[in-house]
Amino acid sequence: MTTTAVREPVRPAPPGAPRRPRPGRVRRIGLPYLLLLPALLLELLVHLVPMVIGIVMSFKELTQFYIRDWGTAPWTGLGNYQVSMDFSAPVGEALLHSFLVTVAFTLLSVGLCWLIGTAAAICMQDTFRGRGLLRALFLVPYALPVYAAVITWVFMFQHDNGLVNHVLHDQLHLTDKPSFWLIGDNSFWALLTVSVWKGWPFAFLIVMAGLQNIPRDLYEAAALDGAGVWQQIRRITLPSLRPVNQVLVLVLFLWTFNDFNTPYVLFGRAAPEAADLISVHIYQASFVTWNFGTGSAMSVLLLLFLLVVTGVYLVLTSRGRRAASDA
Repeated sequence: MTTTAVREPVRPAPPGAPRRPRPGRVRRIGLPYLLLLPALLLELLVHLVPMVIGIVMSFKELTQFYIRDWGTAPWTGLGNYQVSMDFSAPVGEALLHSFLVTVAFTLLSVGLCWLIGTAAAICMQDTFRGRGLLRALFLVPYALPVYAAVITWVFMFQHDNGLVNHVLHDQLHLTDKPSFWLIGDNSFWALLTVSVWKGWPFAFLIVMAGLQNIPRDLYEAAALDGAGVWQQIRRITLPSLRPVNQVLVLVLFLWTFNDFNTPYVLFGRAAPEAADLISVHIYQASFVTWNFGTGSAMSVLLLLFLLVVTGVYLVLTSRGRRAASDA
């Protein structure tokens, strides 16, 4: 003889009573935040805390005399910013020169990286023998460690036994005498060469990924209508790559403007005047002259400049996207 338990009917909650969240739903909602917690803590410790400390240091007269206990350094208010922005004084004049050099270097490097990467990606779209090998070779500069790649370029730019002078002077006879590439005015072009060499494969990779989303039917229809290669690139490829290029140019700009490893490994602690990028200039102002207050003020000014440029760029690109979608 079996007995069955009689369940009591579930009574509905009265109107207006708060609904209790189910435990399973709470766990599902809270799990993503729990998984993100270690990354948020590391981001806080690695980026946000040093940034706040650097901002505080920019308002202090922090020199080598207060390194042991930098909290006792006297407050100087906006004094460090006034010294950095006084372009008629030696410190401000040197900072302005470094800023202009960095702007010119960034514009040339980003433009050449985008141009070479886009051209290589377009050429790699057609199927031919050895395409996979060429794609892999194109990514070698981006895959190499920065220090190993730049040190190799240091040997190539040597005055007496460097490969660059050997090719330009001894083989091609393009120069009257071997050039100095790591000092003087030529240092800017040496730095630009290394930056473009190691940066264009990233543009190539991003553009090549963006080209995969363009339907091949568009090119076939354009070819049937009589459009040539350049017309297809102008009317189909570049407009379709506009969202990809907007992100790519911004990332390349931020990376290049803040680049420290390339000039530091290429020239050492004292970069030539023609290649005095602002990242190395701030390093020299902080760790060579031991004036951490002024160096911190320069870093904050650089951060503000990059934030303003990024905000303006995002506003302009968003307006361009809205205008293109409305049209």
